[in-house]
Amino acid sequence: MEQPRFAETLASHGIVLKREQLKTLQVNIGKRCNQACHHCHVESGPNRTENMTQATVQRLIELLSKAPSIDTVDITGGAPELNPHFRPFVSAIRAMGKQVIDRCNLTVLYEPGQTDTAEFLAEQEVQIVASLPCYMEDNVDAQRGKGVFDKSVAALRKLNALGYGQPDSGLELHLVYNPVGEHLPPPQASLAADYHNHLQTMFGIEFNQLFTITNMPIKRYAHWLARLGKLESYMQLLIDNFNPQAAQAVMCRDLISIGWDGQIYDCDFNQMLDIPLNGKPRDIWQIDDFSAIDSGVAVADHCYGCTAGSGSSCGGALL
Repeated sequence: MEQPRFAETLASHGIVLKREQLKTLQVNIGKRCNQACHHCHVESGPNRTENMTQATVQRLIELLSKAPSIDTVDITGGAPELNPHFRPFVSAIRAMGKQVIDRCNLTVLYEPGQTDTAEFLAEQEVQIVASLPCYMEDNVDAQRGKGVFDKSVAALRKLNALGYGQPDSGLELHLVYNPVGEHLPPPQASLAADYHNHLQTMFGIEFNQLFTITNMPIKRYAHWLARLGKLESYMQLLIDNFNPQAAQAVMCRDLISIGWDGQIYDCDFNQMLDIPLNGKPRDIWQIDDFSAIDSGVAVADHCYGCTAGSGSSCGGALL
């Protein structure tokens, strides 16, 4: 049986995706990373050379200065901290009074030249969203590499010592769970309780929230599924669990994504598939301000990943 196209499923439920007022600018500042995780939809790794230039960073700062509705800049990668312009970019955004999110893989804090990165993030009151796909060592190391769990625990303890995840500190530390296998995430609230209990009991680690994120059937994860002969069944799982309520709460309604080269996309996933804004390629030098971006949203079948079950976004479950 042929699987229905995502656009057809939306239409059958009378749903039209339109972007409303922008609140979040997500920026992929580069694809270089000290890890090469199996589920990575960016296909980041130590050998990737794509990095946002100083000129591109400066252009984004100019555009953000004229975008009062954007209150959050979500910086991702790769490991964003490895871009040489990361700190000036963060400092400039914070000087505007906007919130900065750093999507940190934790182990990067022990890379050469990064020994004071945690202190910098704390000084700038940057919100950290940290990858920890499980609270069990074997599962984490299987997905992310041998020794990653121990380094992640050490990094979390360091962040806690700086005030991250502590009550009334103002320093937010959130963790991200991605399924290790080809299934949907469990309920976010119950899994968060398990994380809190295990990490506090075993390691004395505190954090604010847990975000459960569905693995997207694109790039490295899609290749992994295909090798196992499970790509079609995983897609069917997402289709079977399509949730119209989640579809109306997807993050592309108030977010746009900027690639390392300044190209503009509806979301980080469309960026990795090179699906342009509503079919019209545009970059940050072709606009005078972000309000010039039209409200149409480009969709494709990977969008089932954001709309299955409780829904999925860079901020966790939608419902």
